[in-house]
Amino acid sequence: MSSPPPSKPPPAPPISLQQSVHKRGFTKPQKMLRHVRNVFRSLPIITPPAWKLPGLLGAATGSRRIEDGTVKGGKRVTGTIFGFRKAHASLAIQEKPKCLPLMLIELPVPTEKLLQELGAGFMRIALECQKQEQKKRIVDEEVWTMYCNGAKLGHSVKREPNEEDLNVMKLLHTVSMGAGAIPSEAEDELTYMRAYFQRVVGSNDSETYYMMNPDGNDGPELSIFFVRI
Repeated sequence: MSSPPPSKPPPAPPISLQQSVHKRGFTKPQKMLRHVRNVFRSLPIITPPAWKLPGLLGAATGSRRIEDGTVKGGKRVTGTIFGFRKAHASLAIQEKPKCLPLMLIELPVPTEKLLQELGAGFMRIALECQKQEQKKRIVDEEVWTMYCNGAKLGHSVKREPNEEDLNVMKLLHTVSMGAGAIPSEAEDELTYMRAYFQRVVGSNDSETYYMMNPDGNDGPELSIFFVRI
């Protein structure tokens, strides 16, 4: 008498992102990713289940760095730059890696070029907008002019996260710091860089996000300034 066939394991529950408390087989690394990994040497990445993400990550807080790797008066958030290599990069800010984005901005520069510039070790991004009669938080503005290391690159646009954006956040929900590529059905590769940032509110018209270096080691410096003039 033949034994019954083994029962199939139950399907894994879908991953869902949490609401923020304060809200209102990988592909092989490409040449572009090596620019980032060459300077991200101080901290191994944390990987999603069953996948190995290439690369190492270090971080820096920029001009307001202090010994313990934090910024005075700052609050820690998660920042992710991601997108297809040849498409415009997106910047997502989350309270924690498992939370829905607090803010998602499309930047006027290809992901490949932006990560190459970051791989050089020093980057200052300024997102500038004009004051309006109607008062609102600066992060609630919808359009900014983007400058990178002093060069004007075009306009950045805040938008609601779409299904593709949320899928990326779900896939990376266990990653606190890292750089790599994630599976995609498209011919182009979807790449990302994620780190902790210190958010510092200067005034109603300015906020700054400093990429953190928890070990106090030297690493690539990235600061993102939101300025309303």
